[in-house]
Amino acid sequence: MITEEITRTSIYLPQLAELIKVKSIAEREKLFEFKLQDAKELGHKPGQFVEVSLLGIGEMPVSVSSSPTKKSSFELAVRNAGSVSNALHNLTEGATVGIRGPFGKGFPLESLKGKDILIVAGGIGLFPLRSLINYILDKRDEFGRFIILSGCRTPRERVFVNELGQCQKRQDVELLETVDRGDEEWTGNVGMITTLFSKVTVAPQNTFAIVVGPPVMYKFVVAECKKKGLRDEQILLSLERRMKCGVGKCGHCQINGVYVCQEGPVFTYAEILKLREAI
Repeated sequence: MITEEITRTSIYLPQLAELIKVKSIAEREKLFEFKLQDAKELGHKPGQFVEVSLLGIGEMPVSVSSSPTKKSSFELAVRNAGSVSNALHNLTEGATVGIRGPFGKGFPLESLKGKDILIVAGGIGLFPLRSLINYILDKRDEFGRFIILSGCRTPRERVFVNELGQCQKRQDVELLETVDRGDEEWTGNVGMITTLFSKVTVAPQNTFAIVVGPPVMYKFVVAECKKKGLRDEQILLSLERRMKCGVGKCGHCQINGVYVCQEGPVFTYAEILKLREAI
C-alpha cells in the first residue's frame, strides 16, 4: 500500500494538486495556479522545475513561474505545444493533476544578493524568469540595480504584459522591451534583443546577467554581456529545455556525463563552456 508519507517524499510518485485558477496570457500560453492537496507549499527556489502529470496522457517538465514568497500556491506558465500541454490547456478550475518535484538547481540567490541584476528574457524565457523577478521585487532592498531586457518576435506574442507594465511604472526597475517585427500599434523598439544592450550601462564588477530564451539567442546575448565586461562566472543561463524525467534516469538531458535536470538547469557560462554542444 502506498502511504501518504511515501507519496510526499518519493521522487517518483506525484503529489496531487488542484487547479484553483487559470487565465490566458497570450494566444498559445496560459498561467495555471495550483495548490498541493497534502502540503502547505511547494518549497521551490526560482529556476527550479516540476513534473506535471495527467492520468492517461503523460508527464512534462515545467519551470515554476511564481516566487517562493507566494506560499500557499504556485504558478506554472505553459505554452500549448504538445499532447500533455494541450490536455493541460483544456483543464478547468477544480481539476486535479500530479506534481513531482521541485527538481534541479535554481538561481544562486545568496550569490545574487547585494548585486546588480540584469535579466535578459527571450520570448517565453519569461516563464522561469518570472519566479526570480517576483522574488527580487518582493525583497527589493536585498538587491542593487534591477534591469530587465525582454524581447519576442511580435507584439502579439508578448506575455505577462500587465506585469511588465507595472514594472515599467516602478522607479526601482529599469525595463526595456523589443520585438523582432512591429505592427501598426507598436511604438517601442524593433530589433533583436541584443539591440537593447546599447541602451543600458552596467557596473561589471557588481553585476550578474541572467539569461533565458531560445537557444539561438544565447551566444549573441553572451557576447553582448562580455562586451559589457562581465566575466563568464557572472553570466547565468538556463538549459531547462533539455529536461525530461527530472531525476537523471532517462538520459534525455545528459551532456558529456552531466545531467541537466540534476546539476542544472541553471549554469554559469563558465560551466557551460565545459559542456560541448550545450548551447
